[in-house]
Amino acid sequence: MNENCIYFCGSIRGGRDDAEIYRQLISHLQTYGKVLTEHIGSTEVNEKGIIKEDVGRTDKEIHDRDIEWLEYAKVVVAEVTQPSLGVGYELGRAVAMGKQILCLFRPSPDKRLSAMIEGAKNGDNFRVVHYNNVEDGCLAISSYMKSLCNV
Repeated sequence: MNENCIYFCGSIRGGRDDAEIYRQLISHLQTYGKVLTEHIGSTEVNEKGIIKEDVGRTDKEIHDRDIEWLEYAKVVVAEVTQPSLGVGYELGRAVAMGKQILCLFRPSPDKRLSAMIEGAKNGDNFRVVHYNNVEDGCLAISSYMKSLCNV
């Protein structure tokens, strides 16, 4: 585990409407360490839902690489507004690995966070923060990362 490595989760095949938000959150996270999954913020996705950086890789190769990165990272930050099976899977694996996890969710009248995510928050190693915009998300990240220094 590397103290300066962060694993960022965001929807890819489940929908890319928030890719620009991911990019901005990742940029902010980079002030705290190496974001192993910075490609999640890419806006270049092909018709099969594959990010440019992963073209030519099999699903198995992507899975195995990402699990290796997840094992290596100290902290997991997930933007969970756009429902995603992959993000849910990554979060489940991160919980099983005992990772520090921050989930960011932008509430709106037509979106409700899964009870499996909202209900998992425990204020200790699994936190969920509702935020309104990128600036609020960055403030939540800063607060979270600073709190880890006191753990």
